[in-house]
Amino acid sequence: MGQSPPVVLGRENSLCDPFTFLSSSSAFISGEGFRDEIAVEIVDYTAELPDECLAFVFQFLGPGDRNRCSLVCKRWFRVDGWSRHRLSLNAQSEIVSSLPSLFTRFDSVTKLALRCSRKSISLTDDALLTISIRCRNLTRLKLRGCREITDEGMSTFAKNSKKLRKLSCGSCMFGAKALNTVLDHCANLEELSVKRLRGIHDGAEPIGPGAAASSLKMICLKELVNGQSFAPLVLGSKNLKTVKIIHCLGDWDSVLQLIGNRNRNYKENLNCDINYGSSDSNRSPLMEIHLERLQVSDIGLSAISKCTKIENLHIVKTPECSNYGLVCVAENCKLLRKLHIDGWRTNRIGDEGLIAVAKHCSNLQELVLIGVNATHVSLSAIACNCSKLERLALCGSGTIGDTEIACIAAKCMALKKLCIKGCPISDIAIEALGSGCPNLVKIKVRKCRGVSSDAGEWLREQRGSMLINMDACDADCGFEASVSDIGVHETGVEVGQVTAVGASTSSNGRLALLRSKLGHFAGRNLVACTLRRWSNCDDSLNINL
Repeated sequence: MGQSPPVVLGRENSLCDPFTFLSSSSAFISGEGFRDEIAVEIVDYTAELPDECLAFVFQFLGPGDRNRCSLVCKRWFRVDGWSRHRLSLNAQSEIVSSLPSLFTRFDSVTKLALRCSRKSISLTDDALLTISIRCRNLTRLKLRGCREITDEGMSTFAKNSKKLRKLSCGSCMFGAKALNTVLDHCANLEELSVKRLRGIHDGAEPIGPGAAASSLKMICLKELVNGQSFAPLVLGSKNLKTVKIIHCLGDWDSVLQLIGNRNRNYKENLNCDINYGSSDSNRSPLMEIHLERLQVSDIGLSAISKCTKIENLHIVKTPECSNYGLVCVAENCKLLRKLHIDGWRTNRIGDEGLIAVAKHCSNLQELVLIGVNATHVSLSAIACNCSKLERLALCGSGTIGDTEIACIAAKCMALKKLCIKGCPISDIAIEALGSGCPNLVKIKVRKCRGVSSDAGEWLREQRGSMLINMDACDADCGFEASVSDIGVHETGVEVGQVTAVGASTSSNGRLALLRSKLGHFAGRNLVACTLRRWSNCDDSLNINL
């Protein structure tokens, strides 16, 4: 019927012995006077598919599936080799002898990860030199636990890898000398992530921007003894957008003051005549700052408030920061879109700072509060003034109850995702969410003692399209939250005792029990009254945008 003739696999496409094919001749099977004719023919339907299309299909497979596909035939083996751009290797010393043949096959690798466990000896400088010679197009390198690589080895690698754009190194032994060489020779470097680097210690030489001063956009420093040695790099990177400083020792207020002054100078130079050719006139402002588990105070927060273009700010477990510092940030960083605060239950950040955020940061889209004792006063201000708020997480607060959730349900019209964890809410709050937040598509409720499992089923009955993730809170209500486990960015559906996909709608007995528990309040229409109360926003706050 107009179909092209089938293509039979030949010797050139097989990794094994040649296939033995049955021709189109007939094979007969007899039985009680009955004979059927069967023609068997093995066809390779990918033979007419161009190599580029086959390589595109391989890109959708994981490493294991790609390895298995490469064993199908010689052609697939060859296409997998030249089309594989990402490679992750167990960087033990035993792999050194295999490197030449390995990179002869995978000659198009641009992203390489080398990982070695603590119990093993990693590859050495000579192996890294071989990799730099074989992988001339390398743009991303990740090193984990490669303790045998020294400053000299990294320096040689940097001189041969001038196309490098992203470098991530952790638990290695080299230090400032190696990083300075990388920054001097890798002029296209955009991202630098450094974690537990043993060579960065007290007395280490300063780390400067070098040739990467114009290209570097992101710096992440994590668990370093002397992270302050990176200050010249941060200050000298003209197009730096993101700075993440996590669990690094020492006082960071002075470094943040330098960062703030850098951005203040940038702002002043924008107001000057560009004909003067100021050295800072081509700088780009910082837009994202993460501060986590640091010795930083309100002095540091007031300093980074000079970075007026900040859109994403994380203040996580910095116990010396208070409302004063947050107010300074809110008053100056009016473009803020994402704000994460983990107050660590120190009660130093609360309503005062959050009211300032509500007053000045009308573009806020994502707010995460962990261990912050906010009340309906500040949440009402945020609900009324931050009309673009789409993602909200409230975790580990003893002051956020049914009244606060009713306020959110009534006023957060744009809210799409809500996470509540370890807060003293009850089924009344769930009932408020049943009729509020019209754009809400996902809700997660964890470790809230007053919420019953039946409330989730009732909520799904009211909002059938909503993704609901709730746990049983009768037993363990211990709470320890972090920014990484609140789930405001999750897109998948978690399996809980009540989910939007798997919840049963036929549990009339439990629904009746829930209605009976809420019956007294429903009869008095308390929730409806509360919603009406918050729908008429409290003008006594005198918040003007």
